Amino acid sequence: MPVISIENLTKQYGKTTALSHIHFTVDESEIFGLVGPDGAGKTSLFNILTTLILPTEGKVSILEFDLIHDYKKIRKNIGYLPGVFSLYPDLTVQENLIFFATMYGAGIKENIRMIAPIWKQIVPFKNRQAGKLSGGMKQKLALCCALIHKPQILFLDEPTTGVDPVSRREFWDLLREIKKYGVTVVVSTPYMDEATRCDRIALIMESKIITIDTPQNIISRFQGKLFALKAHNNIFQLLETLKEFPVQCNFYPYGEYLHISFDNFKGEEINELEHFLQKNNLSYSELKEISPIIEDCFIQLVKKQQNV
Repeated sequence: MPVISIENLTKQYGKTTALSHIHFTVDESEIFGLVGPDGAGKTSLFNILTTLILPTEGKVSILEFDLIHDYKKIRKNIGYLPGVFSLYPDLTVQENLIFFATMYGAGIKENIRMIAPIWKQIVPFKNRQAGKLSGGMKQKLALCCALIHKPQILFLDEPTTGVDPVSRREFWDLLREIKKYGVTVVVSTPYMDEATRCDRIALIMESKIITIDTPQNIISRFQGKLFALKAHNNIFQLLETLKEFPVQCNFYPYGEYLHISFDNFKGEEINELEHFLQKNNLSYSELKEISPIIEDCFIQLVKKQQNV
């Protein structure tokens, strides 16, 4: 039985469409990720699901409660960690936790078990003001406060933005621990690498969801062949020159490499690419076939969507 059900959800701000005819469900005790770039519509969707704003049209059911008529019941059963730090910076770590527990009418001792893995990491700083914590510790404290009333669903809007890589990894490890208590986690992120930590993901672009599946299934459906090119030349010069490459392909920068995908790969394309690079005096140190990752699949899906 889905704990979240969304049908034909649309949100407009004047003439601007933030969400366009969204459909999906979220199952109990899964980590469901909403993945896409800034401006795709993730925050608008979270603001609706957490009863902060109303949809323009569509139907949303959360824990079998209607979003509009039963919003007070929904609020009692969800936890929310917004994209910006929302705790009280002048209060200590412990004072923030006590405040939120009191606000929800929850006892800290009774609910400490769920937040124990997180609390162990921040208890050495319990007397420090929240505003003086590191970015990673701030998010862990916010997570504790969002969980102190034992919600059935936890909404996290880009929780690791601006957090260092080690803290990001630790944060996702904590989400896996939280899931063991039967909590459903709905998390948005602009970081494609975090998508693989979810049970299922929805890829969203320009107000529309372009696919929903497990990360593994999305990667397995990548079409064609993918190559990584490491050039000696300026990568921007390489990008401009490749626009004249006569063979149909997609190319985009990825770190120090250029990823090049051929949807209908026959074999001779690589020879033609090498000849083209040599002809245009574009030297390279490496050209190899690679396995796609979520970023590559997302770009391919977006390209197909644009060509429909």
